[in-house]
Amino acid sequence: MKKIYAWEPWFFIFFGLFHLHRIWALFDREVYASFWLGLMENKGTAYFLIMGLLAILCVVGIVTFIRERKYNHWWRWIYICGGCYLLFDLFAIATGIEFWQKLLLWMFDTSSNYWNAIWIAFILLGGFVFILGVKLLVKYYKRKHLT
Repeated sequence: MKKIYAWEPWFFIFFGLFHLHRIWALFDREVYASFWLGLMENKGTAYFLIMGLLAILCVVGIVTFIRERKYNHWWRWIYICGGCYLLFDLFAIATGIEFWQKLLLWMFDTSSNYWNAIWIAFILLGGFVFILGVKLLVKYYKRKHLT
């Protein structure tokens, strides 16, 4: 039987909120870019807390996908696709892979004509994932109260 674990809705709600915070980028480009570039360059406590939490969540999601491979929901593919992407992203940032650094600098170029398109795409992704998390939470509680 396909199961929804208690933590799974919160996984998606958290990642949704993480992406939705990028609304800030539409209102204050300079401060947003400065904050994230500074965080990634300095690699202080906040960096390791955020990146560590993201990495742990991705690994837990990937392990869940593998453990439940016979009974997976369609949305668990997000663990594989998004999780592998994010783990690579974290690795590339931590090790300073040159082409990834250039990509990040392009993404955070506040004078770019693509600024709004980039960040709106992340915001839309965040909205989708957040709504998915809320729907999973409702579904989880309905199933829990039926059994």
